[in-house]
Amino acid sequence: MPAQALAEHRAAAGLLWPLLVLTCVLLSSGSQVLMKIGMNGAPVQNALARGSAIEIAATIATTPLVIVGMAMFGLSAGAWLMVLSRMNLSQAYPCVALGIVVTAICGFWLLGEAISPARLGGIGLIVAGVLVTGLN
Repeated sequence: MPAQALAEHRAAAGLLWPLLVLTCVLLSSGSQVLMKIGMNGAPVQNALARGSAIEIAATIATTPLVIVGMAMFGLSAGAWLMVLSRMNLSQAYPCVALGIVVTAICGFWLLGEAISPARLGGIGLIVAGVLVTGLN
């Protein structure tokens, strides 16, 4: 392989793992949002109000958004195992905190959840912390 092609291959491979970390964060955050929407739906809420454990479990297990959310969560875990096999834990794991940022934004935009000034400040600190821990 020519030197330039090898250098390009290494550069692309170097981007793969951070992109996989980002994919894990997005899959995990997306799964939480879908499960929240599914759990807030009328079928689950009605089952919860009636209180029968079997009915609650059956309703949750057959709620499409919960099922898709769980599948996304599983994909995120599988991708995370790949990340752990190739990246330093101390560099990769702080990126998981970005999930808090993503879920807060999704909660605001999709679910109408409030973001207080204190929470906004906390989100800023999380982003700053991830940036600082990501520095080599």
